[in-house]
Amino acid sequence: MSKIPTVKDLDLAGKRVFVRVDFNVPLVEGAVSDRTRIKAALPTLRHIMEQNATLLLASHLGRPKGQKVDSMSLRPVAGALSEELGAPVLFTDAEGEDLRRTISEAGQGAVILLENLRFNPEEESNGADFAAFLGSLADVYVNDAFGTAHRAHASTAGIADHVEEKAVGLLIEKELQFLGDKTAAPERPFTVIIGGAKVSDKIKVIDALIDKADTILIGGAMAYTFRLAAGGKVGDSLCEPDMLATATAAVEKAKAKGVKFLLPIDTLVTDALDFGAGTLGQTEIVEGDIQDGWEGVDIGPKTQELYAAEVSQSNTLLWNGPMGVFEIEDSSKGTFAVAKAVGESTATSIIGGGDSIKAINNSGHADRVSFISTGGGASLEFLEGKELPGVAALKS
Repeated sequence: MSKIPTVKDLDLAGKRVFVRVDFNVPLVEGAVSDRTRIKAALPTLRHIMEQNATLLLASHLGRPKGQKVDSMSLRPVAGALSEELGAPVLFTDAEGEDLRRTISEAGQGAVILLENLRFNPEEESNGADFAAFLGSLADVYVNDAFGTAHRAHASTAGIADHVEEKAVGLLIEKELQFLGDKTAAPERPFTVIIGGAKVSDKIKVIDALIDKADTILIGGAMAYTFRLAAGGKVGDSLCEPDMLATATAAVEKAKAKGVKFLLPIDTLVTDALDFGAGTLGQTEIVEGDIQDGWEGVDIGPKTQELYAAEVSQSNTLLWNGPMGVFEIEDSSKGTFAVAKAVGESTATSIIGGGDSIKAINNSGHADRVSFISTGGGASLEFLEGKELPGVAALKS
């Protein structure tokens, strides 16, 4: 963070401040159904407003692929944001000189939300002309959209070349602090809980965290790939046979570094999974091999107990990915047991990934967690050790 100023380092009085926010929120019947990302941006926005700066807010929503799609307009977000801020928010779909005129007419101290950036095909291609235009609208550029910081788009990277003063917002500052500093020099023991479907999605994160963690707990369908790699049988469970060598290498690396690498010791299995209907067939708890015709859908009670014990002994926790098919109630116990253990822990606890966030929110323990990352793919890439274009562009 030493080379990257934060919004608090800048004098913003009377200036136009372009803030790249992440308002990629769910819409149901034209209304915002979850305001989590809007609320996450409020500290930065309020800080800027207190200095009587003019706020130009820009975000994407969905994947319109360079086309104007009415259902992906940010117009409904303006109303929700106005309610959260307790101040008027002007929404505009103006472009070019019309947009410049709209901003001028709105007056000093206005809060203006621009239309979906991805309606312009140059946003995702980081088009030079679009980046220059966005930069010309403001005196200061602030990036507070960690969820897109791993993308080199016009509003996350290119724009920074066209604005002299630039900084990260308070949300990105917090993301870098928790995902970076708190995991680079963790208070030990440091326990990492990794779940989800695919080893291939998270093997780079696992590999990077083996260098930092004391204990790694594996859950979700990726556990079956690790079990298969160790010579076990996984029945019809979701797994990746082409990742066996990679899984074995991770286990061997952990062993060489003295990192405790734990796989489930028991598993909830079913003979029929209908994800669409949200139902399971017959279920059993098995230890060891899973027979043909059956598939694993959650960690079992002994594993829940084991993992909760590891969590309770930790001083730093990082959790990314569910322990099973938690969307179905009958196979959600493992994920919610982990959520409860993390929530009740006194450790510094960091949650990343959409499913983990959903689980911690549904468990009722979200308010007990130290930090919930908004990053998704960006948090994974940052934990892998990659430099994020949206952060690198702000370095002086």
